[in-house]
Amino acid sequence: MSDNGVPGNGSPGSSRRGFLARTGSLLGAAALSAHMTSTPSARAATTAGTAVVEDGARVPVLVIGTGYGGCVAALRLAQAGVDVQMVEMGMAWDAPGSDGKIFANTTRPDYRSYWLRTRTKAPLSNFLGFPIDKDVPRYTGILDAEEMGGIIVYQGRGVGGGSLVNGGMAVTPRRQNFGAILPSVDAGEMYDTYYPRANAGLGVGLVDPAWFDTVDCYQFARVGRKHAQRSGFPFVFVPDVYDWDYMKREAAGTVPKSAVDGEILYGNNYGKKSLQKTYLASARATGRVTVSPLHRVTSVAPAAGGGYTVGIEQLATTGDVTATKTLTATRVFFAAGSVGTSKLLVRLKATGALANLNAEIGQGWGDNGNVMCGRANHMWDPTGKVQAAIPCGGIDNWDAGGAFAEVAPLPTGIETYASFYLSITKNPHRARFTWNAAAGKVDLDWQTAWKQPSIDMARTIFDKINSKEGTIYRTDLFGLNKIWGDHLTYHPLGGAVLDKATDNYGRLHGYTGLYVIDGALIPGNTSVNPFVTITALAERNIEKIIATDL
Repeated sequence: MSDNGVPGNGSPGSSRRGFLARTGSLLGAAALSAHMTSTPSARAATTAGTAVVEDGARVPVLVIGTGYGGCVAALRLAQAGVDVQMVEMGMAWDAPGSDGKIFANTTRPDYRSYWLRTRTKAPLSNFLGFPIDKDVPRYTGILDAEEMGGIIVYQGRGVGGGSLVNGGMAVTPRRQNFGAILPSVDAGEMYDTYYPRANAGLGVGLVDPAWFDTVDCYQFARVGRKHAQRSGFPFVFVPDVYDWDYMKREAAGTVPKSAVDGEILYGNNYGKKSLQKTYLASARATGRVTVSPLHRVTSVAPAAGGGYTVGIEQLATTGDVTATKTLTATRVFFAAGSVGTSKLLVRLKATGALANLNAEIGQGWGDNGNVMCGRANHMWDPTGKVQAAIPCGGIDNWDAGGAFAEVAPLPTGIETYASFYLSITKNPHRARFTWNAAAGKVDLDWQTAWKQPSIDMARTIFDKINSKEGTIYRTDLFGLNKIWGDHLTYHPLGGAVLDKATDNYGRLHGYTGLYVIDGALIPGNTSVNPFVTITALAERNIEKIIATDL
């Protein structure tokens, strides 16, 4: 790539690389100092307000996981008069740490930030040549950066699952794309009934366009919109599950800052409508739903007297097992997320606990085509040192180039002159989970090279924008001289695909009373951020299950 001449400090012809070189040490030091924080000694959360399931318990329904699908199932079952026990591997996240907040700030990761790691593993690993990961105490923190099969899969750990750590972009796919997402599901019923039901239950809303056009914290998104439109790409406002009235007050300085203080990666303390405030709150209000955090399911097998015997480990915040338990459940819903559900089912099938599961178990896993990149803007296009961490817009080139790009924040607290994007693409590659008997673990056969179609599709947007604007890609965000964040996904999907590993409503083949009700059902891609589709599909499936199975 060639240098691009840009005016700087009143001196025409100053280059972008020259500007970066002159400011590198200053910005790098600022970025690094933001990540140097002491470790609080107090625990981040307790199990206050939750119940710990007893050894030997018998329950009508066990839900494994507390993410989108699991919370939908728990609520609707409870409303139908069924008692539900939920178990969650992560923490409750219902009590503050020594700083008075439940969640750690994005720029100041601490012991609350990562699931049983001793060093952070942020999606953006470098800034201006400086590595920004840091050592942290081993703890059952909120974000799991699980490394497997040539990819890092980011997952939420705690009561509320992925809703704790995602950007909240609540996108319903365009109807014309739905046939490629879930071919066995009737689009009419999804768009007429279940997507509206999901959006209502999640509390989905849209940013006020007039406010967006004037507020400082969305300058980065306005720059993204301008560049997209100048290159002929549609910019679309994207619904979100943030409390936009609270966001306005944050920006005005009348309430404690949350998104405007950059809170996103490790949880959001105030304005975000995560599942604890929506579906799960409604489920608990029925009086029929109990949640046991720091409980990990290890086995599920048919019980001699009917139902299923479930083995569970209770965890300490160090990750150590403090107790083992066995309970009996009449019905079991697997809702541990695409990776969690798939790994558990693959192991149970291979080790004989659920030997009758079919050969589709573990198949059809994809990364939703996720790939990240950054662009170095000219100095006359600053993106703002204050950036709301909740994205609210995207660039749509799905039909022409196979990519939808979220205009993402880069909330460093300093002016970066950078635009940052998370793209979702039509990547055709699908991986499978398999049991590695020698190692006693489940493997994923994803290959890093499979990200190339995603890069090519993202380029259909950003090559054109760079050409139009005379800008270049940032090469300092994912390592040295590396343009593309092709090592990760935030949107794992598949592994127990609907109408293959299960019937068309999530009933696992081979067993009565076992169900999958999370993102494992969706074969690898949703064309947009997936959690609204996961929620809507769960609404569809649980309605059928309640009507016919109970």
